[in-house]
Amino acid sequence: MVWSKSTWPLDEDRANLQASSMLKSELIKRISSQNPHLYDREIEKVVNAIFGEMVEALRRGDRVELRGFGAFSVKLRGAHQGRNPRTGAVVPVAKKAVPFFKTGKEMRARLNRETLPSD
Repeated sequence: MVWSKSTWPLDEDRANLQASSMLKSELIKRISSQNPHLYDREIEKVVNAIFGEMVEALRRGDRVELRGFGAFSVKLRGAHQGRNPRTGAVVPVAKKAVPFFKTGKEMRARLNRETLPSD
């Protein structure tokens, strides 16, 4: 059988994952519900500190690796000529740094686990 996006076998959890996204505030609430002994503002400070350190490391050109999750790095894109899609005019595009994420083996395995038939 050939699988297309509409016929790919997804369990309910994976289908729900694809249907929504998680905001930073929702992440903080979720961590808070799992750790009722911590205040939301403390959790928010920790989350912001983690993200801030990751951004600073990437800004320095370092790679950020979270074992079992994945690795963040920066890819440099050179300057080039682009086109305005509306007018077709040639426009210069400046060089820029673009964040790149590569999933870890464990995360890929968890995301792509086989669905078990329920008997």
